[in-house]
Amino acid sequence: MTDILFSSWGGVITDNRGKPEAERQAPPGLNLPLEFDKERRIRAFFGWDGIAIRDAEVNIVDLTRAYLEAVQNESCGKCTPCRVGTRIMATILNRIAEGQGKPEDLDQLKYLGRIIQKSSKCNLGQTGPKPALDAIEYFEDQFSGAIQLQKKIPRQEYKVKVTAPCESACPSHLPITRYIELIKEGRFEDSLAAIRQATCLPGVLGRVCVRPCEDNCRRGNVDECLSIKWLKRFVADYELKKRKEPLLEKQGVRSEKVAVIGAGPAGLSCAYYLALKGYPVTIFERHGEPGGMAAMGIPDYRLPRNVLRYEAEIVERLGVEIRYNTQVGKDITLSQMFEQGYKAIFIGVGAQTNTPMGVEGEEKGYKGFIPGVYYLLEINLGRDPYPEGKKVVVVGGGNVAIDCVRSSFRIGKTDVNLVYRRTKKEMPADRVEIHDAEEEGVKFHYLCNPVRIVEKEGKVVGVECIRMELGEPDESGRRRPVPIKGSEFFIETDILIPAIGQAIDLSFLEEKDGVKTTKRSTIAIQEGTFMTSRPGIFSAGDCVTGPDVLVRAAGHGKRAADKIDLFLRGMEVKESEEERLEALMEKIKVYRKEEKVGISGGTKREVLRMLPPDSRKWVFDEVEEGLSIPSARKEAERCLRCVRVGLFAM
Repeated sequence: MTDILFSSWGGVITDNRGKPEAERQAPPGLNLPLEFDKERRIRAFFGWDGIAIRDAEVNIVDLTRAYLEAVQNESCGKCTPCRVGTRIMATILNRIAEGQGKPEDLDQLKYLGRIIQKSSKCNLGQTGPKPALDAIEYFEDQFSGAIQLQKKIPRQEYKVKVTAPCESACPSHLPITRYIELIKEGRFEDSLAAIRQATCLPGVLGRVCVRPCEDNCRRGNVDECLSIKWLKRFVADYELKKRKEPLLEKQGVRSEKVAVIGAGPAGLSCAYYLALKGYPVTIFERHGEPGGMAAMGIPDYRLPRNVLRYEAEIVERLGVEIRYNTQVGKDITLSQMFEQGYKAIFIGVGAQTNTPMGVEGEEKGYKGFIPGVYYLLEINLGRDPYPEGKKVVVVGGGNVAIDCVRSSFRIGKTDVNLVYRRTKKEMPADRVEIHDAEEEGVKFHYLCNPVRIVEKEGKVVGVECIRMELGEPDESGRRRPVPIKGSEFFIETDILIPAIGQAIDLSFLEEKDGVKTTKRSTIAIQEGTFMTSRPGIFSAGDCVTGPDVLVRAAGHGKRAADKIDLFLRGMEVKESEEERLEALMEKIKVYRKEEKVGISGGTKREVLRMLPPDSRKWVFDEVEEGLSIPSARKEAERCLRCVRVGLFAM
């Protein structure tokens, strides 16, 4: 049973008009939520792939008019069919809605819509007319009636959201189509300015983002997805190389002081956007430099320290003070922050501790047993965590595990192994990182798991492992590894590094702080507001989500800054309409992997040149060179500009 009266979504017509509820069929592939928010129900939706009507009382003519106006507003104007055609369609629909329609208008709308679809250069024009054509075809009586009555149709208010498959998949919702279009035009500084509207870490994300946007790129349906991450890096590098001054404009001056705990991606982002709003911000950072786990957990060959420091300097240029080597809970407490006049506190600490493996001997404190996060921290501080050790076994399958094995070569370890209890297919680490580790000579041991640490005189000399086989799927959706009895074997090593997961250290919180935590030892927040149980204290990043990707921490830090601004202004702290629209579009899904795009492909993506494996594995120099100007513009030209316009009637 369904409440959808009519749908043309995905080219499949589902017409339930006039049918009893029990006989109505649910439209396939339509993931349209029932509610816009707690007060408003979604009565109809117009979008790139068709229309969906829930309420027979909505006025289809007015909906179509509003949708075409929204499409016209998004036309880049670079091809005549979309620029002129959508304007004429919107003009005709406005005339009909004003009670001045002509009998020939419907035929003209159909003709224009088909011409625009066939002739437009980008996907906005190719998909924009579809909802209008569907509405005219299946609700022609309403359009004909409006033309015959010559009566003005009252304009209704609708919610419009413009996105793209790549942008919808981005946890920070970067304006990807816009910044790529600006690169195409050679406007590199404007492109970077557009990126900075959504993140203050373009150079960082341009190197270490896990790029969900690229998995959602429609160009990949034709040949290969766009190098979205590397284009972001390109404009960030351009500013550095050309020594351009970033344009930073504060929106005003506020007197309320804000404290930020942690100079990681979440903390830097929160501080940056609060400073832009005019707030005086102080960041309290336990380490001697900025970046949090981005600095302490990501090796220099992936993320050069000068890039991270430069982007932190930009935050400081806005007036943000970063107090380094200051441990919250020891050097200063949350209560003392409020006593010192801070009106709001943001907690953005990262996942800086390890989860235990649960193997025999783990708690004994043997020399050579070094948790992965600590191992990387020592290396990133310029120290060899265990100089006398030369043989390394890392346990785990995530990016931390891969960083540990690749970093081991770079501090002079000669025999480097990775043990993972599933197969390569199930590894959560970035595919590119796995490939690069293989090239560099890391030995991978799949379908095995450590059961006992072997020691001699208090030092690790090896690890006993057991073979595994994959059973039924677990809660993660991956097949559960099951030990094979009697299959134990031994790997000789003097360094054993567990990297199976990270955990959050919230020991700095005191009971009197009034900040509630979850069973997962993360900070509990009110959904959509980043507010903790203590008024004035907000939180985002790994300490809320658990160990997660850098791009989400950065995005949530920005969103938290908006909520802190509302709080300090004495306004209701709630999810914004824009955030709600983004969430709705994610549920509707703006990308179909099986879609036939209908253009000829064959143009490969631009890739970065890498240092040869035999030379790069021993040094911490950045392993990839950035894109050149011709390569960046060529890559930007591959963008299909898959702009999606969604219109909601409530």
